[in-house]
Amino acid sequence: MPDTLVALRDMPATAPEHATPAATRAMGRRILPNTIGVLALGAVLFFTACSTHPPAGIEPVAGFDAQRYAGQWYEVARLDHSFERGLQQTTANYIPQADGTIQVVNRGFDPGRDRWKQAEGKARFVGDTRQGALKVSFFGPFYGGYNVVALDPDYQWSMVIGSNRGYLWILSRTKTLPPGVREQLLAQAKSLGVEVDKVLWVAQDGPAQGKPAS
Repeated sequence: MPDTLVALRDMPATAPEHATPAATRAMGRRILPNTIGVLALGAVLFFTACSTHPPAGIEPVAGFDAQRYAGQWYEVARLDHSFERGLQQTTANYIPQADGTIQVVNRGFDPGRDRWKQAEGKARFVGDTRQGALKVSFFGPFYGGYNVVALDPDYQWSMVIGSNRGYLWILSRTKTLPPGVREQLLAQAKSLGVEVDKVLWVAQDGPAQGKPAS
């Protein structure tokens, strides 16, 4: 994005008077894709920033305790997206901070590149800190929704829906869910309008080695 903005800033809006018609057309072809790219990226970031409240019909859990939710979780299932595609052994670590925010550290193994990937972000409560409705950012002021819609009384598993029903994660303190919980959570997700046939179950066993996280 920065390179595109610099290119747009330094490029004249109109062709010089001495430019030939062919040069004018070529300049237009260069400007238009860059302009469209910037506008499209801006729109994505704008809607991501605005989509922090629970989707209609989604009710985050009450009585949420950030301290009990803290620590490492295994991502045992998800609706797949480009930012996680291909990753295995994915985990999320939540670390409460003194200012009321929560540090988020996501990690996963890319077997195709034999490399660990890591992303660090920050979560904030959307409103009441006793309700599992949060927003998470991995890029400046742009946030996405993080809504805990199911939570084990002992904080051993949880289910999260993002800014819309196309984002879902099932987390567990262990690499596998207790008997019956998988079916229970899928049934709940389906009742909430999630396309459960697209849920990907994440491989959590694999090599302990690999290149350092990037």
